[in-house]
Amino acid sequence: MRWKRGVAVGLLCTACVIQGALGQDASKRKLTLDDLYRLRDVDEPQVSPDGGWVAYSVSAPDVAKDRADKDIWMTSWDGSRSLRMTTSKSGEHTPRWSPDGKYLGFLSDRDDPREVDQVWLLDRAGGEAERITDLPGGVSEYAWSPDGKRLALIASDPDPDSATVSPDTTKRTPRPIVIDRFQFKKDEAGYLDTRRDHLYLFDLASRKGEILTPGQYYELWPAWSPDGRSIAFVSKRRPEFDRTNNWDIYVVDAQRGASPRQLTTFEGPDMDPDWGGHAPAWSPDGKYLAYVQGGPLNLIYYAGQKLAVVPAAGGPARVVTPSLDRNVLSPAWSSDGTSLLFLLENDRVTNVARVPLAGGSVQLLTKERRVVSDFSMGPGGKVAVLASTPSTPAEVFALEGGELRALSRQNDRWLTDVQLAPVEEISFKSRDGTPIGGFLMRPVGYQPGTRVPAVLRIHGGPVSQFANEFDFAWQLLASQGYAVVAANPRGSSGRGEKFSTAIWADWGNKDGQDVLAAVDYAVAQGVADPNRLGVGGWSYGGILTNQVIARDQRFKAAISGAGQSNVLAGYGTDQYVREYEAELGTPWRNTAAWLKVSFPFVHADRIVTPTLFLCGDKDFNVPLLNSEQMYQALKSLGRETQLVIYPGEHHGIEKPSYQRDRLGRYLDWYGHHLKQQPDRASTR
Repeated sequence: MRWKRGVAVGLLCTACVIQGALGQDASKRKLTLDDLYRLRDVDEPQVSPDGGWVAYSVSAPDVAKDRADKDIWMTSWDGSRSLRMTTSKSGEHTPRWSPDGKYLGFLSDRDDPREVDQVWLLDRAGGEAERITDLPGGVSEYAWSPDGKRLALIASDPDPDSATVSPDTTKRTPRPIVIDRFQFKKDEAGYLDTRRDHLYLFDLASRKGEILTPGQYYELWPAWSPDGRSIAFVSKRRPEFDRTNNWDIYVVDAQRGASPRQLTTFEGPDMDPDWGGHAPAWSPDGKYLAYVQGGPLNLIYYAGQKLAVVPAAGGPARVVTPSLDRNVLSPAWSSDGTSLLFLLENDRVTNVARVPLAGGSVQLLTKERRVVSDFSMGPGGKVAVLASTPSTPAEVFALEGGELRALSRQNDRWLTDVQLAPVEEISFKSRDGTPIGGFLMRPVGYQPGTRVPAVLRIHGGPVSQFANEFDFAWQLLASQGYAVVAANPRGSSGRGEKFSTAIWADWGNKDGQDVLAAVDYAVAQGVADPNRLGVGGWSYGGILTNQVIARDQRFKAAISGAGQSNVLAGYGTDQYVREYEAELGTPWRNTAAWLKVSFPFVHADRIVTPTLFLCGDKDFNVPLLNSEQMYQALKSLGRETQLVIYPGEHHGIEKPSYQRDRLGRYLDWYGHHLKQQPDRASTR
């Protein structure tokens, strides 16, 4: 996404080496573009009710079909056995155990002519998986009732075009798109219409479902009460909900005709879906719901996320982490209900943490400089986590006594073959003295004391951060002889709300100074060649790339992916109308603010850096027209530039062949302009 939803390292005079040493194993081969097809994406860990197994999903490229194929796996808690549970080419995801552990549910669009996801059940005693739902609009989320007899589903209204057929009965004729909503488009969803996502109650014995929340609202993230009588969910049940991001938690009795009760009333997002995460969590005794409370609406995505609880019977909510100026995600209860576990984002790391229900000191349960992106609670205090480091893609681990024990090993064989570059955590000062953190990678085979071409990578967001997790693109650049330097400039998450809001309505200024300071650091260390510097990023990384090359002419090559420069062109053409008006005001009343952040377009004549622009033609997040405008401007000025458009792709490039093509173009563009010839094995 262009905007992300969410103990600082002290200033260091020298880099802290966090992964590997400068000495590298010469017996291993260098990374190539084809290794992108060997990488396995592990996700969604779920501990079984008996604690004996952990289910998870594994995604791998299907080169023949040019799509990612996701399957369900499970590994025994002792790590001795790993089983692939699904093998269809349609793909399966969202594994969920039945309360008795007899069934493993998942979502898949296999065998559905409408190509929408339905719920499937796999009997662990053996046999083929069975599809149990047939809802025309498909299922996006589901949760088992405590007795295992019912499911709470989030299902969409059907596509009205599915029943519209042209007179010759052989081709479907789409209806005209009629727009009357304030926010009328969203990436991947397309143009928004009257279809909504509703909460359903599904009976497993009869295989029948009934809607619990009819009406013109969206519902998210169902969660059953421990006694099975109620279901909590997240919604914006208010007039003109498109104009606000004020999500709240509701509870409804698990019976037809029941009226939802609103539990949270905070004037800001509770369980903001733009931050991802999980459903609100019931306490073991059913008296409370734990959730993530966002910040004030006027701070939009810059606001910090806090851990909170609210009585299930109604009453005032309470923030459990009022003094913690770091983002909190994915709350879960300890088995005795006296404390809460959650993900805590900090400077370049995300840890599993715990805090007493009554409040108090936060305890880190994982302490390494890594990123834990998900976790699942099991019986007896068992915790499975999904964790990554700069040298290892995300895998599932058992968390025991503060240590991580590997459970999944999907990428182990591949990692034994390839030579990866070490990643250093660095700290330095920006031009105005602000401490900034980042990373530096010396290339594979680097000889100390030599200067090499260097690429400055800029992250998306802006409220996001580069962290201690695996990045294939970085490693690919390092394999081809580049140093990679990256910073978490002001506007990034991980260092508190004040740090994030520092770029409010001032894009490209302070954050531009910060990323340039990272380049200065790499040059001062004797690693980066000041005459062979490149820059690039995707989404807000593309936006800031445009800002940087319009203000500084040191770079010999730039790559701007899904970026923007003329922000006025974004109003009404992308999905951020609420955010624009909150931060910049309306264009007709506050034109100066819009022109200020449009610096690269207004001053395109200052850009001399050869620039490659890339975007998907279906991107409604940062639409293609933004890249087209900058390409046209530089072409008009006679600058060296090129525009690459990926047909049918949204903001995130999904097709494996396009992902490989994009990386190949990175190597070609930087190689040509920084005079670094890529290995033939790594080119397209």
